[in-house]
Amino acid sequence: MRACKELGIQTVGVYSEADENALFAKYADEAYCIGPPSPLQSYLNIDRIIEVAEISGAEAIHPGYGFLAENPEFARACENAGLKFVGPTSHSMELMGSKIQAREIMERADIPVVPGSGAITDPYKAVDIAEEIGFPVLIKPSAGGGGIGMKVVETPDELPEAIESTQQSAISAFGDPTIYIEKYLKNPRHIEFQVMADEHGDVVHLCERECSIQRRHQKLIEESPSPVMTQKLRWRMGHAAVHVAIAVDYVNAGTIEFLYSEGDFYFMEMNTRLQVEHPVTEMVTGVDIVKDQIRIANGEPLPYTQDEIGIRGWAIECRINAEDPLTFTPSPGRITAYRSPGGPGVRLDGGVYMGYVIPPYYDPMIAKLITWGRDRRDAIIRMRRALYEYLVMGVKTNIPFHKAMMANEAFIKGDITTRFLEEHPEVFDETKRVLRTHESMEKRLMEIFMDKRVKRLVEDEKRIAAVAAAVFAAMREV
Repeated sequence: MRACKELGIQTVGVYSEADENALFAKYADEAYCIGPPSPLQSYLNIDRIIEVAEISGAEAIHPGYGFLAENPEFARACENAGLKFVGPTSHSMELMGSKIQAREIMERADIPVVPGSGAITDPYKAVDIAEEIGFPVLIKPSAGGGGIGMKVVETPDELPEAIESTQQSAISAFGDPTIYIEKYLKNPRHIEFQVMADEHGDVVHLCERECSIQRRHQKLIEESPSPVMTQKLRWRMGHAAVHVAIAVDYVNAGTIEFLYSEGDFYFMEMNTRLQVEHPVTEMVTGVDIVKDQIRIANGEPLPYTQDEIGIRGWAIECRINAEDPLTFTPSPGRITAYRSPGGPGVRLDGGVYMGYVIPPYYDPMIAKLITWGRDRRDAIIRMRRALYEYLVMGVKTNIPFHKAMMANEAFIKGDITTRFLEEHPEVFDETKRVLRTHESMEKRLMEIFMDKRVKRLVEDEKRIAAVAAAVFAAMREV
């Protein structure tokens, strides 16, 4: 919506009943409720979303990060309704939306892939397939992304339960129960390349992002460039990423995800959408990816060539989640106090405010905190400072975890893999120490917030939401 505002384009938001008071619903020029909190009845309801587009007179739909963002049926529904889908064609999305099919396409294009299987339908045959691939293995949904539903399986006995669990997660999140098996590489780096492609046949990559710091296969910290990257390796991986896009006639923004281990890299999957972590690429390349998505959807050519893309400085993103910093258990509830960080080299992409109630129905991410520095050390120091300034009370957040990570020697050195948290339990020891400090600070602040006038304001959710709506309405009128 900010990109549209800068481009002079009016915006229409859709929200579930649970997100009635969400900031995006207040920021949009128009906003429509599309159903109950359940994603199947709201954010996955294709007919209702198309209906709102037609009622509002919208010309295009940007699918965001999740839910229907990588659903070819949704892209096709937009095309059939005469709406411009801000993303790839339904055909390209279909080719890459199935990770099983994507693997087959990459093999034909001579792009290295992680050893794996086709679609798994029989849990008993899955044991033979897994043993042939070699334990440990990953059970993965063929559709969607974000690490949702993925399970690591160490022994044959664990397979049936893992298959059932992954299928249920896949149905709930993506509406597709198809799963497959892939070899689990024990200590790889997760490195992805941002690609941009226009409707005139030009494709470029915007260099890499290092996304190895993860929990339960979901990213927590991302950075660009990667600490392991060399000029030669960037050329090889970037060349492969561009050819992946060309192989499926890709248009708009996409991300090619690789696993990197001992000097070799393997295609893992393609995310046919905008990534949550795209700001780190924007910070180091100066490219506004979302604006370019909209321009590409409008038929405009890419405003740059590959030779014009370079990296300046270093950027790091911490995903700020409403969750326990030790167990990563979601922590929905009301935010009773909120102060965001700022200053030089700090960007905050957030959607909450004091008094906002974080619903229990969706991913618990509440903000993305990004810092830029001249080099990696500078970016880390700036992130430490920004995290120090960040205050969120009323719900648990993973801010103490991020503080511990930014002080960890192995992380500072760049010695990271996807198993970093399993191999560095000292991170959680430091998180506990930071958490004790946080709790002492919150106790002192609560004494202040127990003031009757402040307490009455914080508890009046409807009033706060009404004020926010009135402010945005006044801004639009002006």
